[in-house]
Amino acid sequence: MTKKKFFSAISINSPVILGFFFVSAVILALNYLTMGMTNRWLSCYKTGWSDPLQYLRLFTHVLVHMDYSHFVGNFLLILVVGPMVEEKYGFKNTVLMFLFTAAVTGGIHLVISRNMLMGASGVVFALILIASFTNIREGKLPLTVLLVGLLYIGSEVVRCLYSSDNISHISHIAGGICGAGFGLLHHGDKFRKRQ
Repeated sequence: MTKKKFFSAISINSPVILGFFFVSAVILALNYLTMGMTNRWLSCYKTGWSDPLQYLRLFTHVLVHMDYSHFVGNFLLILVVGPMVEEKYGFKNTVLMFLFTAAVTGGIHLVISRNMLMGASGVVFALILIASFTNIREGKLPLTVLLVGLLYIGSEVVRCLYSSDNISHISHIAGGICGAGFGLLHHGDKFRKRQ
């Protein structure tokens, strides 16, 4: 197979997910090159509501990762689940879900924590929950949706209560709730038709 044929056999199947991946990868590389300054500029942390960068950081924190293993841990799930979500809900809705989830997880973090928030795990939880809605039928909520919600969000509630690690379990819970909310919002008409 020639080089030209090889590259023509590859498709850009998910522009939002791929764009998110490549921007995050560049930011990770920049963070290594700047010895942590990139993370300091783009992570979400409390500086005061008069600081305009704090509003920007509500969105940019999902692009920032502590290290390579943090990046890989998030993007393995995003690259598996994300394209299915983007295909089902479309480019615009996927971008809106990412922005909304980033703002909600960042905002909640600013209200309850003084630590730095970074990483796409809130988006991961949103994608997992919304993906479980893809096989919803007229007026029926699949048991798999309930089990995914129970396992993912339930385990994060337990970790939030009993764990003292440096992970923002609240952002995982908030991301999962955002994903479930988007799923219900998008499929709400199927429930109304049954009534």
